[in-house]
Amino acid sequence: MNHIKSNTLSAFALLVLASCGATLQAQVSTPKEALTAPLVIVKKAPVSENDLKRWSHLDLVKDTIPGMSVDKAYAELLQGKTGVKVIVGIVDSGVDIEHEDLKGMIWTNPKEIAGNGIDDDKNGFIDDVHGWNFLGDIVHENLELTRIIKKGDDGSAQYKAALAMYDEKSKKVLEDKQQVDFLLDVHNTIKKELNKTTYKLEDLSTITSTDPKVARSKMVMTQIFGNAGPTFDPEADLEEYRESVYDQFNYNLNKDLDSRKILGDNPDDIKDNHYGNNIVFGPDKEKALHGTHVAGIIAQVRGNNLGGDGITNNVEILTVRAVPDGDEYDKDIALAIRYAVDNGAKVINGSFGKSFSPHKKWVYDAIKYAAKKDVLIVHAAGNDGYDIDKTENINFPNDAEDNVKEFADNVLTIGAINKEYGQNVVAAFSNFGKINVDVFAPGEEIYATVPNNKYKYLQGTSMASPNAAGVAALIRSYYPKLKASQVKHILMDSGVLLPANVALGEEHEVKPLAETSKTGKMVNAYNALIMAEKMSKK
Repeated sequence: MNHIKSNTLSAFALLVLASCGATLQAQVSTPKEALTAPLVIVKKAPVSENDLKRWSHLDLVKDTIPGMSVDKAYAELLQGKTGVKVIVGIVDSGVDIEHEDLKGMIWTNPKEIAGNGIDDDKNGFIDDVHGWNFLGDIVHENLELTRIIKKGDDGSAQYKAALAMYDEKSKKVLEDKQQVDFLLDVHNTIKKELNKTTYKLEDLSTITSTDPKVARSKMVMTQIFGNAGPTFDPEADLEEYRESVYDQFNYNLNKDLDSRKILGDNPDDIKDNHYGNNIVFGPDKEKALHGTHVAGIIAQVRGNNLGGDGITNNVEILTVRAVPDGDEYDKDIALAIRYAVDNGAKVINGSFGKSFSPHKKWVYDAIKYAAKKDVLIVHAAGNDGYDIDKTENINFPNDAEDNVKEFADNVLTIGAINKEYGQNVVAAFSNFGKINVDVFAPGEEIYATVPNNKYKYLQGTSMASPNAAGVAALIRSYYPKLKASQVKHILMDSGVLLPANVALGEEHEVKPLAETSKTGKMVNAYNALIMAEKMSKK
């Protein structure tokens, strides 16, 4: 399921941008040429709009924002250097390959002749010019737990766990549906009273009606504006919330839904492996929002005064559409990884995950295949605020069949941080785990491309993963002789340390940095490139 953390309403609570000052302690790891520890950081406030749009590129010391020092790396380490093009596979919901800020960044299959209806490269995929769409016309899907219980009680522990989670989620979505219906009624009452579709907090003060429903609606909406801040857009944000809740109700948890039949394949047969089409943004380009945002974080054109900046433009984005609104099928993910590997990807970003994986061995085999072909897979840790070292919280796909010992050394699992360095720097929604999360990267309020030449702030480990994948691609561009496993460990070892104690999860439980991940660090491009330079000379 897509790893976007919704900014929508929950008990009238919305994301509030913090801008208070603080004195912070930062520790930065090796190498010697990099920053040394400890450093005293005085937080500047507020964050400018321009800085907010590209905060993940900024530097903790210079800008007092825990970005990845990308600008510093370009200014001090990459001047005058020329890298090689790196193909980055985006296994996701699809990518708007026609976006104005991704021009020149899209992979084109050199062995395929566009539009001739012939499988020129004889790989089983006709006219796969810019990638492949394993979902065909599917947009909405069940959660995996829904699919499991639809098959009936087989007496397995998996069925029992899926049923328990289904019942819990169904109860929650009914509560959310009741709440969103109430809030929409409030919104519609205000719109009617003001005689306008969009309105701001100051407009509410003009309402003088003594009608009880209007007065109550005014009070509720005033509370929401107070929690949400001035950027709150009642029409757009409430619609986003409504769509999120109703998609869960109508599709993700709907046991009567059978989206897969339009593809005509057997999702339980890995050998039935040629299906879908070549329309890599899918049947509705707007629904490729998630994948387009991920692609933009990595590759949107730098310095063109459009939107934000990508981590690197020395890339070609290869799109493999395999992640619906709902949970991805194991077969699609396994085949998507193999497709990206076979077409030259050296980095694959996977901003998806789920709680159940009936055919996880297929995905494990695909990961091992990627490892043999020297391909790095960067994967989002998930957005539940859970310790994914615990068996009940496993986030699939993973790289350890027992959730402890890795079977391959080419998977990098990424948690999310926000722009406020200090005890609360780890995003509350981010999963964590000293065994199964490797390192953290910026994942809150990330500005990047979305379909039809638009841009948007999104947040989630989905956004942290491509930030890390972009740095990995940067290293593979300038140091192409380094292996995937070396690049993985460079990103882990060269990072900036988190504060000594960090609040984790939605409950903000304070724990030592050693409990956050294997490294207790945040990805840093400047340090990583210095380490890559050293390693390349060995």
